[in-house]
Amino acid sequence: MLPKRVLSAIVLIPLVGVLMYLGGWYLAAGLAIVGGLAMVEYLGLVQQLGLRPCRFLALAVVPLGILDATYPGAGLARLAVCLLVTVALSVEVFHGNRPGSLQSWGVAVAGSAYIGFGLAYFVSLRALDSGLAWVALVLLGTWISDTGAYALGSRYGRRKLAPAISPSKSWEGAYGGLVSGVLAVWAIGVFGLGLAHWQAIVLGFVLVVAATIGDLAESVIKRQAGAKDSGTLIPGHGGMLDRIDSLLFVAPAVYYTATLLLGVA
Repeated sequence: MLPKRVLSAIVLIPLVGVLMYLGGWYLAAGLAIVGGLAMVEYLGLVQQLGLRPCRFLALAVVPLGILDATYPGAGLARLAVCLLVTVALSVEVFHGNRPGSLQSWGVAVAGSAYIGFGLAYFVSLRALDSGLAWVALVLLGTWISDTGAYALGSRYGRRKLAPAISPSKSWEGAYGGLVSGVLAVWAIGVFGLGLAHWQAIVLGFVLVVAATIGDLAESVIKRQAGAKDSGTLIPGHGGMLDRIDSLLFVAPAVYYTATLLLGVA
């Protein structure tokens, strides 16, 4: 029998591919569902720290960030920020001088921006010229980098990359992720998007660094909460947040590198 990790990938990869191909409302709806599931896991983690953020509001803001990218002229990002800053803080006011109220408000704001706005950049990437290829670059580059890091790190890993945050990660694994990720982005960038070799290599470095930081950032949250995984939703992979943690950093990093720094999109 195939491992659970492989079976989950066989089911999820075609589904993700179809949503990215269709784009539009299909993509927005899919991202909203993914974001909602990830937010539930995030709220569960911070609640283990004794915090009680406004769950309903945090969950409601996630799709607003995604819809703002879908309809950029609607001003939904401003509405999302307004709700987070004013309504969430008002909820804490009604709870009185409860210990941890300010921290609860802060994690609600941070989590909604972290997940909702991070996922929204997939809509922005899909809207670019050759948008499907840009999305493929982000997804495949991140996954191949992660696979390379795991393969090299599990076999040759000796020197710890961030022992206080994620003891299983090593510098050897990071090098494997760097080489495999840059090669993947170079191939997609040059042959799929027509980028210059140096542009694709720059994007590859940006992607790998962003993916590593995104992975470690979620590890900080889990470490603080005393959890190994964000959840058990995806057999063999942990929770939804475990699957998208790197992508939440990679999507905006690649988008802005391409549009602002390289001017190629």
